[in-house]
Amino acid sequence: MANASALPDTLVDRFNRRVSYVRLSVTDRCDFRCVYCMSEDMTFLPRSEILSLEELAAVGQAFAELGVDKIRITGGEPLVRHNVMELFQTLGALDGLKELTLTTNGSQLDRMAEPLREAGVRRINISLDSLDAERFRQITRVGDLNKVLAGIDAACEAGFERIKINTVAMKNRNDDEILPLVDFVVDRGMDISFIEEMPLGEIDDHDRAEVYMSSDEVADLIRQRHELVPTTETTGGPSRYFRIPETGTRVGFISPHSHNFCESCNRVRVTTEGRLLLCLGQEHSVDLRQILRDKPGDMLALKQAIVASMDIKPRGHDFNLQAKPVIFRHMSVTGG
Repeated sequence: MANASALPDTLVDRFNRRVSYVRLSVTDRCDFRCVYCMSEDMTFLPRSEILSLEELAAVGQAFAELGVDKIRITGGEPLVRHNVMELFQTLGALDGLKELTLTTNGSQLDRMAEPLREAGVRRINISLDSLDAERFRQITRVGDLNKVLAGIDAACEAGFERIKINTVAMKNRNDDEILPLVDFVVDRGMDISFIEEMPLGEIDDHDRAEVYMSSDEVADLIRQRHELVPTTETTGGPSRYFRIPETGTRVGFISPHSHNFCESCNRVRVTTEGRLLLCLGQEHSVDLRQILRDKPGDMLALKQAIVASMDIKPRGHDFNLQAKPVIFRHMSVTGG
């Protein structure tokens, strides 16, 4: 039986990719119902099936001790999780962790930006698909744009090192707002990433193939007003970044369809119910919840399972907008 000294200092998969980044989904619940992420009527997991904050903290510790130096907290909307600040504070104190980051819809930032910064969060990503209040409500079904804008202002005031807007680009939905959104972040010294919609979960709002907008199409629109200078900069995720000269703004493109980023994949995800998901677009996974509950407090068993999972991490995903069935796991459960 393996012991702690036999465990590696870093996680490396069978394709010799080092895994240095884990995304922890802390809840499948959200106060929005974005059309590309959820159905309008969602059934959420019962509390007993999702990881407790203590279990999530143990997972974060195990990954950090195995050389992972970046943890991103995701959801659903992570900031609606009761007492979630306790988890940020625990993770923020982990030895070896270089980055604790957050993806949020911004709805809770007006009251939580400052505590998050104090807990050790240095960078945040905020989802924003429209600057028009009515369109924003249509895309989110229930969201209040003014509350999100107030949250962005609060984040700017809190002094995060970088704030990035994430926008899902959709043809005939928000493609006319690409340039206004770029101007919005340039004016505030923020970054932005445009995301090709991912075919996760059945949705009833639109045909994904019909609204699909490639990263190249988005870039062409931006170049009508701004020069985009390629850069080798990275934040550890899948974005390919460009700089807008004479500004502090980076423009990123996340392109699971048109520019597959699997070759350099350095990340895994832990879903809200404790599945260690080895690929966003595949179902290869390990049940960490069972280990956490069968062997509570056994950090060695947890780390052994994580190390062993590297043998089943696939080479890449096979996203296909025309394929049926899609992966039925919604992004809100996977971790956005």
